[in-house]
Amino acid sequence: MESRKASLSFEKVNCGGCHGDIVCTDIVTKLRAAGCVFAEDEARLLISTARTPEDLDAMVDRRVAGLPLEHIIGWTEFCGLRIAVDPGVFVPRRRTEFLVRQAAALTRPGAVVVDLCCGSGALGAALAAAQERIELYSSDIDPAAVQCALRNVAATGGHVYEGDLYEPLPATLRGRVDILVANVPYVPTGMIRILPPEARIHEARVALDGGVDGLNVQRRVAAAAPDWLAPGGHLLIETSERQAKQTVEIFAHNGLIPQVAHSNELDATVVIGTRPACLSDTNGQ
Repeated sequence: MESRKASLSFEKVNCGGCHGDIVCTDIVTKLRAAGCVFAEDEARLLISTARTPEDLDAMVDRRVAGLPLEHIIGWTEFCGLRIAVDPGVFVPRRRTEFLVRQAAALTRPGAVVVDLCCGSGALGAALAAAQERIELYSSDIDPAAVQCALRNVAATGGHVYEGDLYEPLPATLRGRVDILVANVPYVPTGMIRILPPEARIHEARVALDGGVDGLNVQRRVAAAAPDWLAPGGHLLIETSERQAKQTVEIFAHNGLIPQVAHSNELDATVVIGTRPACLSDTNGQ
């Protein structure tokens, strides 16, 4: 899990009231012993979230036991937004902010935006914040994720549907989607066992497992994308640098014009597929 560094030396901060410096130091020590790399930052978040000393003790115990910090405090920061994250729901990673940046650069006012495998709804919420006048539709197969996404996109006027990929979306969207973002699971099944316990144990497997080569869901998304995209519309998928060549081939096989964007800073790779404005743009495909 990616963490944020603390901006304060927490052992020197008075946490106020019933906690005090000693308790702060105790929390940091416990978190460090449990393997939390940025213990000071996590301590700050736990203390600011806890309502009572007893609540704080329970939250620290849960973190020491290995629960993701985001599931304990109930939110994560993503693209400058506070995104609600419920227990079991996939926690949006910082690298995925690169996918949002790429999509935002292509999004125009009034665009129809679809977020498949939306999880917490973070991508759609971030795109709505970046370009206020969009028509947003999100879907996920996980009921817990859908309930979480509803809270995160409610203020945008967006819609959230429960179901498998495109299946629950309104049929009226076919051929009208300008931006289709899909942070689909892309971890090969055999690699799930070596993921950090926070992901492997506490996030829904359906949000992680991409099949034998990690590309099963990508294939399904790309195969149907031309039916949903408007002419000139774009499909953006996060993938790994190692898988990018195959993702490009999948896009091209389905008539999309692919290009790859990469961020060294975030170690993030995004493949962008564009539906040709006319059939001649595909060179006969």
